[in-house]
Amino acid sequence: MAAIAENNVNADNQHTTPPLEEKLNGMKLKDETKVAAETLDQAKKQEEVAAAAAAEEVAVEVEPKTGVSFPVKLTDGKELMTVGLRKKSMLGMGIKIYGFGMYYDKEKLKENLKTKIDSKESTKPTKEMYQAVTDSDSAMTVRLVIVFSSLTMNMVKKNFDEGLGASIKKLTGGKKNDDLANKVMGAASDGIKLSSGSVIEISRLPGNVLQTKVVDEVISKVESELLCRAYVNMYLGDDPLDKEAKEKFGMQLLSMF
Repeated sequence: MAAIAENNVNADNQHTTPPLEEKLNGMKLKDETKVAAETLDQAKKQEEVAAAAAAEEVAVEVEPKTGVSFPVKLTDGKELMTVGLRKKSMLGMGIKIYGFGMYYDKEKLKENLKTKIDSKESTKPTKEMYQAVTDSDSAMTVRLVIVFSSLTMNMVKKNFDEGLGASIKKLTGGKKNDDLANKVMGAASDGIKLSSGSVIEISRLPGNVLQTKVVDEVISKVESELLCRAYVNMYLGDDPLDKEAKEKFGMQLLSMF
């Protein structure tokens, strides 16, 4: 009888207790399922990161003579109107100094000029259109990207003062105002290191304030309507830094209306 009872117990154990191999297989299956779930979760996170990065990517326009890329829209909402090149004659050679992109808040610019521009009557930009932009207190930024690797801050200040000074003279009937022109770059230290790719941004802020940033450092803020007009005139006046850039700006302006 004892032998029969022992056999019954062993038989019950065989039905209720899975073999060791079956236990191990079960654990392995759980681990594989967990790993698969974690892998899937990681893949989803990577997709989300990639999607976010793609969303942050901004379209660019390349200035063809320098190869410099300019975002078509700045973080503050201003949109690219034109790109161009600043050249300087040195030792009888035309040296590429910087590529530039000119940005405006298009909606505000359109609002400011809606009574002054009629695209139905104009098939190409007119002097009056460029003058209206120059005189308008519309938010604007010109981004300059250095391409001449030997450029120094002292050279930038000298050339900028000369160009802006000449523009002021044109707007004032020949009257010089070097003190006003020098206020823009005058405070910039000659020790600021510039290299190919360095960025200078000059912005026209509301209230006719001209702000200058060199390598992300604010150098000056000057409140002067004449100074703001003179700076825009350097790009859109009768003797612009880049005629093709001016013409492209004009066509963009017409397309807004």
